[in-house]
Amino acid sequence: MAKGHILVLPFPAQGHVTPFMELSHRLVDHGFEITFVNTEAHHSLVLSALQPAGGAAALGDGIHLASIPDGLDNDDDRKDLSKVTDACSRHMPGHLEALVAEMEAAGRPKVRWLVADVVMSPCFEVARKLGIRVAAFWAASAACLAIMLNAPKLVEKGLVSDKGWAERDETFQLAPGMPAFPTSRMPWMDGTGTPVGQPAMFELVTRFMKLSSLAEVVVCNSFDEAEVGTFKLYPDILPIGPLFADRELQKPVGHFLPEDERCVKWLDAQPDRSVVYVAFGSMAIFDPRQFEELAEGLELAGRPFLWVVRPDFTAGLSKAWLAEFRQRVAGTGIIVSWCSQQQVLAHRAVACFVSHCGWNSTMEGVRNGVPFLCWPYFCDQFLDQAYITNVWRTGMAVSPNADGIVTKEELRSKVEQVLGDGEIKDRARIFMDASCRCIRGSGSSCKNFDKFVNLLSE
Repeated sequence: MAKGHILVLPFPAQGHVTPFMELSHRLVDHGFEITFVNTEAHHSLVLSALQPAGGAAALGDGIHLASIPDGLDNDDDRKDLSKVTDACSRHMPGHLEALVAEMEAAGRPKVRWLVADVVMSPCFEVARKLGIRVAAFWAASAACLAIMLNAPKLVEKGLVSDKGWAERDETFQLAPGMPAFPTSRMPWMDGTGTPVGQPAMFELVTRFMKLSSLAEVVVCNSFDEAEVGTFKLYPDILPIGPLFADRELQKPVGHFLPEDERCVKWLDAQPDRSVVYVAFGSMAIFDPRQFEELAEGLELAGRPFLWVVRPDFTAGLSKAWLAEFRQRVAGTGIIVSWCSQQQVLAHRAVACFVSHCGWNSTMEGVRNGVPFLCWPYFCDQFLDQAYITNVWRTGMAVSPNADGIVTKEELRSKVEQVLGDGEIKDRARIFMDASCRCIRGSGSSCKNFDKFVNLLSE
């Protein structure tokens, strides 16, 4: 008999759905029944991506997929963080309440807990009203959450305006051991220093402290040694990572795009620690000029590469140019639209990770001891880069030129520097070992996860 029925609710974005699905698989392993709630648009994408593996049945017993409307009119609105965040606050709580009523009317077991994204905290109030206990899960770094919880104080101190803009251009550090970075790179800002999702996103951020108080526990996908300073500052945030669905890395994690199964077979044919893996997550967009510089930089590097290029990664690129490039590098590199990144990063052939530094990617790279070449796009990715380059020292960062372009020569140079730096490789192995200790036996993340399971079992 299941320990209890848990409703799992991520923010509607791939970088949030993935760790929530990994957490769901782990909770199922501990005897819980999970109803995993996506928006209708993302529910459809997940089901479509799962079709080759047998649809929803591929998730295995214990995870039921459900959906709620997001209140948005079209896919363009779903790419607008302001509209998505506004929908999370205004529309989704009511739809979630209706879903709970529908499940109870259909005879499903009563929902005992809501495990929800901190960004979905407006839904916490609905859960409490329905007598459902609330646990918050944070999908980014604990440092990112710490900064967001301190947003009202940063406004009071005059570091940022009440709209989220940097008031002073200075380096900011919340506590010793945490990354120091410019005020123009706060986690709610894009690559130009402009607050994303204005005004809804920063308004929600300033309410995090109040809304998070409705949750009985906050857990995050991190580990003690990765964020020592942050966990000293916020000892009540429990790190339970790095998360993965299963040790064999075979269980589906809610991808919006089908995985290209050629990746691992291609990697099998490459020498150990030879491949440059390049992936920029689910949201980064490159203009054609930057795309071409990146492509030619990989060609100049002359090393085997695996490059993930989503269908919407760039617009306006010459098809003839891309076809010619593919032909030139056919013996060296492979381009795919999506892949099982955890399987790729765990492969012996991968030498370094050219990454946007999303937190999932960061934890996956750390857990496998892969050195980074950081190329952040927006939001918390600059904070994650600061961890990688300045705190952990497990990678380097690209440097754009005066036009904001990372040139092919810069990419080639930095790839060679990362691959040739013995200290970076040593530090990457040290953090890999630390992360593995945390999730084994009496490791700190393992103990925290047991605490979490015990609470959910009450």
